Amino acid sequence: MRSRPDGASQALTLTAVVAATLAVHAQDWPQWRGPARDGVIAAFTPPAAWPGRLTRRWQVEVGTGYATPLVVGDRVFTFTRQGDEEVLRAMDAATGRRLWRAAYPAVFAMNPETRQHGPGPKSTPTFADGRIFTLGMTGVVFAFDAREGHVLWQAPAPPVQPQYHTAMSPVAEGNLVIVHVGGQDNGALTAFDVASGRIAWRWTGDGPAYGSPMVATLGGTRQAITFTQRNFVGVSLADGALLWRRPYTTPATTTAQTPVVHEDLVIESGRANGITAFRPTRAGRTIFSLEDDGELVVMRASRTGFEPVAQYEVATSATWPQPAISGRRIFVKDASSLTLWTVD
Repeated sequence: MRSRPDGASQALTLTAVVAATLAVHAQDWPQWRGPARDGVIAAFTPPAAWPGRLTRRWQVEVGTGYATPLVVGDRVFTFTRQGDEEVLRAMDAATGRRLWRAAYPAVFAMNPETRQHGPGPKSTPTFADGRIFTLGMTGVVFAFDAREGHVLWQAPAPPVQPQYHTAMSPVAEGNLVIVHVGGQDNGALTAFDVASGRIAWRWTGDGPAYGSPMVATLGGTRQAITFTQRNFVGVSLADGALLWRRPYTTPATTTAQTPVVHEDLVIESGRANGITAFRPTRAGRTIFSLEDDGELVVMRASRTGFEPVAQYEVATSATWPQPAISGRRIFVKDASSLTLWTVD
């Protein structure tokens, strides 16, 4: 059958069969770089003896492109190009039998410098909560129902596209799917509502690069971490506010790297300056240092050291215990007494 998504200028052709509700399992590969988006295979048990060759179960022609196949339950999904269309296809993982196919026109003028790379698509889709999100070479964003293949919503291609078109893979987190859309001077890291496609927030501080974002909690704040046209940034997942920025320190103006997040460390190698690990922290955390002679020193921390901002005499005898700080109350224990001081 042929259908047209609401407000879309592109025709979409799909065939579908009804299937059971999809959910992610331990052995699935639902997005770029796998279940945790870190390239780690969590559910693989090596054989006692490796065979001399692998067994080919089936092979299906699906089209060109760089997108990694998604594996969810008993289905495999591919995002490819066939002729002038970008195609999302669902197949039975055991047999390769087609379950549904969704396609839309994706004609664009390729940059001559990337002609040898082909016309894509280069972005791996993301599966989350029964939906599949795709980013096409022209910047169009689609949300598909993974069960039957119909379109849930579409964000049309922006008027200005990246110089070499798109390669980053969307990331889904809670009720948001995050995609960097647009060109160098008018791009926006955009959080779409997964159900409606409504824009929850946009950060317009820089244009898109070609690496894919990660989501992590650093310094107590859940954030999207990604390369942009000229920077490496962390953006608040709650409202899109910029949390930190590391400009490029080399002549390179873009990157196709995906960062690695390990615990509270961010590791990147996309700025042509080797592999760098750093730990983002909240700016302006206030440090209280109670000296053993009764002096309380208030300091501000920076990357280069500690800057005293206030000093108070809070005792006339030795102060060996740490102070207790509750709101704006400071409880100080000296040699034999306890004193409450307040910041008014």
